[in-house]
Amino acid sequence: MKTQPVVDFPAQDEKGPAMKGADCVVACLEREGVDVVFAYPGGASMELHQALTRTKKLRTILPRHEQGGGFMAHGYARATGKAGVCMATSGPGATNLVTCIADAFMDSIPLVAVTGQVFQEFIGKSAFQETDFFGMTLPIVKHSFLVLTAEELPMIIKKAFIIATSGRPGPVVIDIPKDVQQKVFEPVFPAQVEIPGLKPDPHASDEVLRSVLKMIEGAKKPVLYTGGGILSAEASNDLRKFARATGIPVASTLMGLGAFPPDDPLSLYWFGMHGTVAGNWAVCDSDLLICLGARFDDRITGTVSKFAPDATIVHFDIDKSEHNKNKTAQYPIHCEIGYALRRMNELVESGPFAKPDLSAWYEIIKDWKQEHPYPFSYKPNEKYILPQDAISALYKQTDGEAIVATGVGQHQMWAPQYYQFSEPRTFISSLGLGTMGFGLPAALGAKVAKPDKVVVDIDGDGSFLMNVQELATAKIEKIPVKIMLLNNQHLGMVVQWEDRFYDGVRGHTILGDPTNIGSPDNLDGIYPNFPEIANGFGIKSRRVYKKEELEDAIAEMLAEPDEPFLLDVLVPYTEHVLPFIPQKKSAKEILTE
Repeated sequence: MKTQPVVDFPAQDEKGPAMKGADCVVACLEREGVDVVFAYPGGASMELHQALTRTKKLRTILPRHEQGGGFMAHGYARATGKAGVCMATSGPGATNLVTCIADAFMDSIPLVAVTGQVFQEFIGKSAFQETDFFGMTLPIVKHSFLVLTAEELPMIIKKAFIIATSGRPGPVVIDIPKDVQQKVFEPVFPAQVEIPGLKPDPHASDEVLRSVLKMIEGAKKPVLYTGGGILSAEASNDLRKFARATGIPVASTLMGLGAFPPDDPLSLYWFGMHGTVAGNWAVCDSDLLICLGARFDDRITGTVSKFAPDATIVHFDIDKSEHNKNKTAQYPIHCEIGYALRRMNELVESGPFAKPDLSAWYEIIKDWKQEHPYPFSYKPNEKYILPQDAISALYKQTDGEAIVATGVGQHQMWAPQYYQFSEPRTFISSLGLGTMGFGLPAALGAKVAKPDKVVVDIDGDGSFLMNVQELATAKIEKIPVKIMLLNNQHLGMVVQWEDRFYDGVRGHTILGDPTNIGSPDNLDGIYPNFPEIANGFGIKSRRVYKKEELEDAIAEMLAEPDEPFLLDVLVPYTEHVLPFIPQKKSAKEILTE
């Protein structure tokens, strides 16, 4: 079931002492169970930051860029299921959060973004550092608030957290003018708030759920297609029980990784553009496809008309707008997925339910797995470290128990190929929006949320540079994340597409010195020098390019649990992520070499 912060709300409205609006904001955050805020100050948010200095209950972490703070809040939310909170000033401070908000919207992550705004008398007059943040965020939020009176703050902030975490999670913006922050008043903290349009989680009837079980009984080639909704609903155990009770193979999206163990015989692991061959082919050839908390994204479906063309599709989703948006489902079911799985498990146990004989289907899948095994096979390079080598070695040395955040690019796909995720909330990546620069700040947020876990940012040099300034946050705030940088001096994923579809013509995808394109044999030509950059931030580092030094270097990175560390792993730029389904192709057109 979903977990919410444990907060002791009063049985009735509670009147507080006189305080500034900014102090009221902090008091409201405390009452919502918030323990950390990722906040960068500015003129329109100074009052909020002054109030944050007076609290004993909240930790304020200062990022070095507002986008870094937003992604820290995102990583915190992904690791915990709670709403992450970020804060910025007006104008450019707020607009630097737009990408983070859009990212949370695409991946259904609970996020509360608090922004300062200019004095109300200047709104709409192109005042210094003014933007219509309320208006510009409307397409990428569950809700935006512009607070016009201080007395509204307790009600609005309570609403914001309910909206962000209820139903399908997502981001909420609270834009607060400076005069509202400065006003002194006696707040009333509401015990309850009414939110028009907010309904209880939908529950499908037993009749509908029994009809799904009846379809399973008659299926010959069923597949469970699972997504991030399983994690949002905290329904991983219910999924595992249901899969084993029915015997149906499970194919996950990247958002759903960790909900079902990859070493289970029923696991097809993840499918989609760079997913397993067996997973893609099983979904494509299925006769019954049961989608649980996923949205038929284009990176999953490829050409929609060729996606599971002969399957009867059952689509469970808490968000009714996802039904038939991308792929027509014969049976769209509006239901909270945790309830659906728990209740179907109960119906299976109470019977009657005839578990289908899927032995022939298992044999077909077994042949596919043997033909295209997972973990994926690749040709080792005798001389150089390959990205696959590095991630495999990391998996071995962490016993597969780390939380892994990634940037965006080839490394983002290699990470779940060679690091198997057996538990939920351990793979944190920007998947719907695909935002470069996500990895380091998201890892920092996850480490703040889970200080007892090893947290590693697997990153690429291009993605890492986009928020490299957050090394300062790691050092000053004493957040001991580990960074394994797969440095190939190129925008690797774009290079792969150039090689496949553009005759290898480089359209400004070389990040290093074009006269020494990523050869570890000439270290003077590797640019920038990431170990020197890390050292400049006061962070320990090491560069490695010899294969025989890799395991020792990873051991050094992991050796000091209380210190951040950057490991710069030089890798060739010629590697391609395989398997690979090109855009607008089908699973049957997957490339394996």
